[in-house]
Amino acid sequence: MSKIIFSIFYYIFLGILGIIVGLASGLLGIGGGFLMVPLQYFALSYSGVNPEIGFKVALGTSLACIIPTALSGAYVHNKKSDMNILKPGIIFGIFGAVGGFIGGKVAVLLPSRILELTIGIILILIAINLFIDRDKSKKEPKLKLNLAIGAVFGIFIGFCAGLFGIGGGVILIPMLMGLFGFSLIEAIATSTIFIPFTSIGGTISYVLSGLNMNILPYSIGYVNLINFFIIIIFSIPMARFGAKIAYKIDEKKLKIIYAVVLIVISFKLLGIIPI
Repeated sequence: MSKIIFSIFYYIFLGILGIIVGLASGLLGIGGGFLMVPLQYFALSYSGVNPEIGFKVALGTSLACIIPTALSGAYVHNKKSDMNILKPGIIFGIFGAVGGFIGGKVAVLLPSRILELTIGIILILIAINLFIDRDKSKKEPKLKLNLAIGAVFGIFIGFCAGLFGIGGGVILIPMLMGLFGFSLIEAIATSTIFIPFTSIGGTISYVLSGLNMNILPYSIGYVNLINFFIIIIFSIPMARFGAKIAYKIDEKKLKIIYAVVLIVISFKLLGIIPI
């Protein structure tokens, strides 16, 4: 364990991870868990941590990091967005927190290999979606957002978020565009409001599930405080920066870069490449 805590290379890696995750969170309205979970897991595993423990620590710590990171981006989006993103974000988010708690409870009961394979497949699907040049204009809504609809979709997305250690934005954004008629930038802005709710529910679940276990030094349950603080020091300001440029930049090229990164990570999780 000491190699993890005192290695300068480990600190540098976490700092770089925080920069990438923060930019992704603010710019694309995603929590960044799809990057934080596998990359933290790889770093912990290569540092000698038991893979079963390392994967669940990566899940729990990822959700904890997403909370302040997404809130940082949400503040900027709320100021710049032309629509009221608070109402839909909070409606989905409250129920998402419940789903996130349940998903986190289920995740700690499953073998890590099942989660690795599942996340690997999901990352490939997300990457394919990022490669597709979607129409960014608003469409006619197929569903009207109300409390009942918000409960059903919020709990489902929150459950996925807690189960896989992600904020849920990668699921919420296409849903808001396809079903509720949001434009891309409106969906991104709303997602930054939603993500902290699901992440809080999932984080509580991972903390409680690991409280009585000897997991890692400087950890609360499955949330490692070393990883948490180093990542958010960089991710919070980068999320604000990403949210600001989201209103000025065409995300197409950046999405392609993220898609390539996702495919590499997913191939590693699936065991296709031995990096």
